[in-house]
Amino acid sequence: MPSAYTILFSIILVMMALTWLVPAGQYDYTQSGDVAQPIAGTYHRVERNAQGIFDVILASFHGFYEAVEIALFILMVGGFLGVVMKTGAINAGIANVIRLLNGREKYMIPILMTLFGLGGTSFGMWEETMAFYPLLLPVFVAAGYDSITAVSVVLLGAGVGTLCSTVNPFATGIASGFAGISLGDGLFLRLAMLVVLEGVAIFYVMRYAEKVRANPQASIVANQYEENRKRFAINWDDQEGMELTRKRKLALTIFAFTFIIMIYSVIPFDELGISFLPTLGWYFTELSGLFLVAGIIVGLAVHMKEQELIEGFVQGAADLLGVAFIIAISRGITVIMNSGFITDTILNWGEQALAGAHSILFIILTYLLYLPLSFLIPSSSGLATLSIPIMVPLGEFTNISSALIITAFQSASGLVNLLTPTSAVVMGGLAVAHIPYDRWLKYVLGFVSIVLVTTIIFLTIGALL
Repeated sequence: MPSAYTILFSIILVMMALTWLVPAGQYDYTQSGDVAQPIAGTYHRVERNAQGIFDVILASFHGFYEAVEIALFILMVGGFLGVVMKTGAINAGIANVIRLLNGREKYMIPILMTLFGLGGTSFGMWEETMAFYPLLLPVFVAAGYDSITAVSVVLLGAGVGTLCSTVNPFATGIASGFAGISLGDGLFLRLAMLVVLEGVAIFYVMRYAEKVRANPQASIVANQYEENRKRFAINWDDQEGMELTRKRKLALTIFAFTFIIMIYSVIPFDELGISFLPTLGWYFTELSGLFLVAGIIVGLAVHMKEQELIEGFVQGAADLLGVAFIIAISRGITVIMNSGFITDTILNWGEQALAGAHSILFIILTYLLYLPLSFLIPSSSGLATLSIPIMVPLGEFTNISSALIITAFQSASGLVNLLTPTSAVVMGGLAVAHIPYDRWLKYVLGFVSIVLVTTIIFLTIGALL
């Protein structure tokens, strides 16, 4: 299987070819603050701007400029983890957790997946999960599971939460704003979906994890078993290295407090109607600063020498440099599509296909339409901005509520983002865990099929109510 880089570059080449084949076109746009919204029924052809090899070469650089905040965030997280790892606190902490659990490690899976799911459904925890992969991989490998289990706990846990976004301001909130409805419209249907699908996800992961723990050869990445045991190894014979000294406890306290601040800082309490807690409204720039400062504080707290601190930070950032590159390359796909003026054309084809459909058929087709659109436009906020002003008026003609269209949009976007190579989180998480993309597909396709069918059932019920 080709590497993540080759897969993404291949998709960029395919998009380049489509700019020569798909007619160029655009909608008229209206400005709402800083956001440009397309106007339904205004699509028109424009002069073709077919992309060439030179544009493909530059696409990833333009993508890097667009994603520089996320890429720097990843590097700062890596630097922070590098400093904490240098103290020995992580290995000592993991070793003590494994000892305390004493055969009950499987309970980590439902607890962590529920927490990630709550983060995903409430404030769209997705890119932020990148900070947890290097932390949890050694924990699960040391407990006898494989790298697939560790990645699924984070990716499927938070992914299902985002898929069933109840009050997520970055998906449901933006889409509801464009539709002119309350964030709470459709909330009960999405809550029911969250309970059912998060339960299915936990069962799916636990079933696989226990099978692998009983027989390591049952792992989808069984050929990497010994390699991963070394890569994410904890030296159990190093008694001094396993000891939770006062300095290591202090480092772990700062470590935990940093992640608590990160989670708190991105929750929009004001939009959730929680007035007694101040909303910080931090984004990736502020979060990058948080991890930079936290890394320095950890180093100073354990009396680390300046050179040692810097080396730890730089080495940690270097370990995640490949992930930052993947994020940049994945953004290049959207750059090519937008530069070639084919994004609006593809959306217009969907608009024409849905016109005049029966209500139940309309909502199912809307959901199915959003699947390829989510592949091409992996940003949920970007897809909402582009499509909701067009899809909502179409739904009114078939008596489909705006809230149900938004549920179809976010469900499709969330489902595709569990496996699409255009998602920086998917490819980045797999890169951290050294999981080939084809192995992840083999693992997750069964779960995706279950979610697909279940979501269609929920949407059909929503159309009948």
